[in-house]
Amino acid sequence: MHMQWFSQHSIPFTVILEYIPLIATVATTVLSLVLARATLRYAEASDKSLALAREEFERQWSPELHIKLERVNSRQARIVVTNLAKISVLLQLVQLRRLAMGVPSLRTVLNEPLVGGTTWNHDLGKNLFGCTGDDYEGQIAASMAFYASGRLFHTDWFRFQIQVSHGEILRLEPVNIAARRVRMIDSADETEQELVKDVAKASAANA
Repeated sequence: MHMQWFSQHSIPFTVILEYIPLIATVATTVLSLVLARATLRYAEASDKSLALAREEFERQWSPELHIKLERVNSRQARIVVTNLAKISVLLQLVQLRRLAMGVPSLRTVLNEPLVGGTTWNHDLGKNLFGCTGDDYEGQIAASMAFYASGRLFHTDWFRFQIQVSHGEILRLEPVNIAARRVRMIDSADETEQELVKDVAKASAANA
């Protein structure tokens, strides 16, 4: 009787053989989905790592200068330029102006190399008073034009609060306003032509 019941309820061996490819297909599909998801996660991680590496490379090798004006004594001040990047640059033109003036009141031509991570400084002498006069209290700004990798760049205007009385520097402090990154001057742009004129004028004035 048991044999009769088993024969009635047992699954034929041929049916089992027919289900084996189906089970294998389902297992393969599930494994493929798992592998595909793992591949997508790896691709996303790789993209993020590549983006971070690109950002780090640009941060270290894109030209970036910091400008500071320092009071040496009541009659003297100097400009300090720090190359924050790894790439070397060639300083070309420093400009000073009052914020109320649209045109820089001082342009000095330079030809000074500045290696990445180093600092360059220069005494302004009477040039600072040429910008401020003997009596002035307010803000002045400094900017630098330079070459890097054969292209011409210029920095944003770094601002400083200054107080000059009777030809003496009483106070000279930086204004904590975030400066924009340097931007390249297109060789075909009129801005570069204007900068070339500024260099020529400054050269004539210093001659």
